[in-house]
Amino acid sequence: MADYRDGPGPRTGPEVSETAGATTEPFAECVLCREPTEYPESHKGVTLCPVCEWQEAQRTSCSG
Repeated sequence: MADYRDGPGPRTGPEVSETAGATTEPFAECVLCREPTEYPESHKGVTLCPVCEWQEAQRTSCSG
């Protein structure tokens, strides 16, 4: 039985149907932990994975 803390396996790319004619682009990596993010590599600015994004939101919301 898998431990719930293991989470899903690494993401390899966006879920895009090849029949839609869209090109697949790899996900950018998180600037803090280097895990895949929800953003494509062409996304400008700081990219954070969902976990680091949530932790950063917690830190900034409690900083007063």
